Amino acid sequence: MLLPRQETLEILRRLISFPTVSRDSNLDLIEWTQSHLIQHGFATRLSYDDTRRKANLFASIGPEVEGGMLLSGHTDVVPVDGQDWRTDPFKVEIVDGRLYGRGACDMKGFIASVLSSVGVIDASRLRRPLHLAFTYDEEVGCKGVRTLLADLAAAGIRPSACIVGEPTEMQIVRAHKGSRNYRCCVRGKEAHASRTNEGVNAIQHAARVIGFIDEMSEQMMRSPEPDSSFETPFDTLQVSLIEGGLARNIVPRDCEFTFGYRYLPRSDPDRIFEKISQFGASDVLPRMLRNAPDASLRFEKLSDNPALSPSANAELARVAMELEGARARVLA
Repeated sequence: MLLPRQETLEILRRLISFPTVSRDSNLDLIEWTQSHLIQHGFATRLSYDDTRRKANLFASIGPEVEGGMLLSGHTDVVPVDGQDWRTDPFKVEIVDGRLYGRGACDMKGFIASVLSSVGVIDASRLRRPLHLAFTYDEEVGCKGVRTLLADLAAAGIRPSACIVGEPTEMQIVRAHKGSRNYRCCVRGKEAHASRTNEGVNAIQHAARVIGFIDEMSEQMMRSPEPDSSFETPFDTLQVSLIEGGLARNIVPRDCEFTFGYRYLPRSDPDRIFEKISQFGASDVLPRMLRNAPDASLRFEKLSDNPALSPSANAELARVAMELEGARARVLA
């Protein structure tokens, strides 16, 4: 297996050494990267989250005209808690020709490749600017890019095309599913376990909604999109987190669960959510209200990332394939 050239490897070592787990700040990495780019002639700007503990870095080189290519990547990584790492996750280790470190593929490897190449750019030969964007909180809902897009819109900066360096085994991906995540909060009525008839069990009523979600998921799997190039050619629903109850001898008053929806570009995410919401309002909540007038069942949208359609990226994908070589193929 080929390893990156030495300069790329050294930059990657530095990037991985910054523990930019999404729950923590990424400012040390951003400030180091900003300094590196300024040294190579890039103009930079930062956009922060509300706490100012996290920032996006946007950098440009070349003529100050409209358009240009944008290379983009996220700086945050997923946690390492409770995982059986045999090496230090925030220190690069090379074992049997493989490079290990949190974020090595997703996606500090791409950022290191970009940063190690900026030294060969001849800005005088560029007819359009080259832009770089490194964002925060992609792993927890693509939050940073929203701040970045608002900042670029306010500044009148509009690149013509964007390549995101996610790990795809060097294959050209020109489409992806959309995703939404919701929280369902169920409020019932406490009672002693010996008098369940006097309470409203929030966990059991939440389970009714979860069961409905599971039924919808089964229906989706039985209805794949014909001739789809997606590896999973149907929408998917799943419940990923649940919390509720205080003790084994108390009818639980509260239960919360989180569920996620991944959908094909042609699907209507509003229609799917409306079915779940309507089931809760028309079937589950009336059962609860019979014994608890103050009972409630509500949904909260946690994230909303739209799908990317193949047709919007056909020309850029074609050019990328030509540059990559005949073995490249378009995945959706």
